[in-house]
Amino acid sequence: LSVRKTEIIPPGLSEQVRDLVTAGQYPQAIKVCRDKPCFLSFVLLYGLNEVDSGWSEVEKATEDALGEQSARLFRKVEYLSVLGNIAPMVGLLGTVTGMLMAFKQVAESAGNAGASQLADGIYQALVTTVVGLIIAIPSLGAFAIFRNRVDQFVAEAAYAAQHALAPLKRGFIAAKAPPPPPPPPPPRAAGIKS
Repeated sequence: LSVRKTEIIPPGLSEQVRDLVTAGQYPQAIKVCRDKPCFLSFVLLYGLNEVDSGWSEVEKATEDALGEQSARLFRKVEYLSVLGNIAPMVGLLGTVTGMLMAFKQVAESAGNAGASQLADGIYQALVTTVVGLIIAIPSLGAFAIFRNRVDQFVAEAAYAAQHALAPLKRGFIAAKAPPPPPPPPPPRAAGIKS
């Protein structure tokens, strides 16, 4: 439920911050980000807090925040992968214990165990394997779907953050641009000596 686009990238937030940044109203942009806590607002907030340090620091802070927030999102779906990988192991454990029970029946009956005596152990072996697979297959499928959604939303949030902070980049580049060269001196009139 928390891996939804509207929760990660609220509509209009990027444009609102961009308008404030374009107007040079950085404290108001920071306030907007704090008032709407989400993935995108945290990324923008990290970048806006470095405005006084220059564009390279804004860009680095934004990238760091993207990495941190995407890791936080991945942790929300990582348990599906863990569940999908552990369930077959638990099923295998049940399979082994079931087979142990079946062979124990054979050993106790001196090799004369009938099908009915072996059935309990084999039944346990098969049931635990099936249950492990029933848990693992949907878990791994859901993990793949959610992982792809998180990847997509992180990419969209990165684009939205870049869009919102683009006026800052242009402002820093314009401030660093060297002044235009002075105009060339006017040409001298021919035949006039100074």
